[in-house]
Amino acid sequence: MLPQPVALDDLLEPFSRRGVDLGLGRLQAALDDAGHPERSYPAVQVAGTNGKGSICALLGSILQHAGLRCGLYRSPHLVSWCERLEVAGEWITPEALRAALQEWSPRAQAQQLTPFELLTGAAFSHFAGAEVDLAVLEVGLGGRLDATTCHPDRRVLGIASIGLDHCEHLGADLASIAREKAGIFCPGAVAFSAPQVPEVSAVLEQQASAQGCRLHWVEPLGAEVPLGLLGEWQRSNAAVALAMAQELAAQGWPITAAAMTQGLAQARWCGRLQRCCWQGLELLIDGAHNPPAAASLRRSLNALEPHQPRHWLLGIQRHKDGAAMVRALLQSGDQAWVTPIGGSRSWSAAELQIECPELALQLHHCTDASSGLLQLKGSVAQPVIAGSLYLLGELWNTLEADACS
Repeated sequence: MLPQPVALDDLLEPFSRRGVDLGLGRLQAALDDAGHPERSYPAVQVAGTNGKGSICALLGSILQHAGLRCGLYRSPHLVSWCERLEVAGEWITPEALRAALQEWSPRAQAQQLTPFELLTGAAFSHFAGAEVDLAVLEVGLGGRLDATTCHPDRRVLGIASIGLDHCEHLGADLASIAREKAGIFCPGAVAFSAPQVPEVSAVLEQQASAQGCRLHWVEPLGAEVPLGLLGEWQRSNAAVALAMAQELAAQGWPITAAAMTQGLAQARWCGRLQRCCWQGLELLIDGAHNPPAAASLRRSLNALEPHQPRHWLLGIQRHKDGAAMVRALLQSGDQAWVTPIGGSRSWSAAELQIECPELALQLHHCTDASSGLLQLKGSVAQPVIAGSLYLLGELWNTLEADACS
């Protein structure tokens, strides 16, 4: 179950007003004013385009089964800001989150922190107060200039799959994006990455060598290893999480092989190829918010039910490559209803029909997500909701959450 929504409008300015403003100087100055709470515990950090949240969830589950008091900092959230901070398997309470943000508000104003920087600083302080043994930090955007990189003791690093996304902030090609994400590499650290395309691999190797960081490549786990997360791409994510846990164990952390096995098998991460129900209808939901994620989702669906036409409910933010996403998702016989996402500029069915004329007859308009759900009834195979985590968050309380697995 996810925590209940918490109103933070009085403490966090809208992301849309400030926009993306990457940099480390503002938060470093605020942390200095706070007495550097982040120095009271070590951390591991995970960067990448797709899968970094899953790696954090898998690793966090391993650490919890090992009996370690672990803090997890992840983003974005589906329904509640409280999803972003977790200690020892428990979400932060709304009261504790508000208190942490209120404590940090004067620093945020003095240093003109972005909302993500304010949340990160508050998370660092919350973890210090909770006396965590270790923090698992998911990079928000990029890596080199991401707020989580302000943590000074990031001894083990993970790299999820790197692809084209957020090009307006990170660069127009894979090499540029990989270089930004490799900015988390630091002297003496050990990094693990699943296979990447050659253009990305070359950059990671070069940046690791330049920074004095040991980089290891890991192969996806085999089907014989039980995972709590669905999707063929989770085999690669789990391999990275497992390698990070094994490195921590080699460094002296009390993490047994049994904790690793149990942690992988019992990991949970909402909104990632998850089975749900709505009015007795079985659904699959997945964020799949960029073309590489869409392609991975389609491969996993084909593995689950090959040659089955799918009915889709899609919501895609306007700044994403919507045409590439629907081409990756839709196959012959599929039908998709395209919905606007509340509070976001979104692709419409009409716009996608123009961009993808070969799919025009398979793309249909619906006025909102709730009416789109009605169109999914009668699907031959399990229908799928995808295209944005914001869409999943909008629908979450409509779904039968107890039936989600």
